[in-house]
Amino acid sequence: MLENYAEIRRVVLACGTVDLRKGIDGLSRIIGDQYGQNPFEKGTLFLFCGRRSDRLKGLLWMGTGFLLLYKRFEDGSMTWPRSTKEAADLTEEQFRYLMLGLNPLDPKVKDVNPTHLY
Repeated sequence: MLENYAEIRRVVLACGTVDLRKGIDGLSRIIGDQYGQNPFEKGTLFLFCGRRSDRLKGLLWMGTGFLLLYKRFEDGSMTWPRSTKEAADLTEEQFRYLMLGLNPLDPKVKDVNPTHLY
């Protein structure tokens, strides 16, 4: 997977919303100015979400340049933590939750109540 190829050692979630029209320069400026972190930290993947919760952007410094990632969920959306403007470090398991569309900081599986039987 990408973690193995890119040697991702840390995943940082930028809670709140970010204008996803921003590119590498804009996102790296947000990492430094708003979250007080170093965007040039090799092996750290920074993740951002816009107002629509069906897509996210990732920024990763590879040592020789930035890798900009973009993911769009085709059906459904993520539950992204919006209550804080701080960055949160994610574990491997939390990163997997996020890729499934769950809130990685508070994953909850919704109860399903079928309305008809097959």
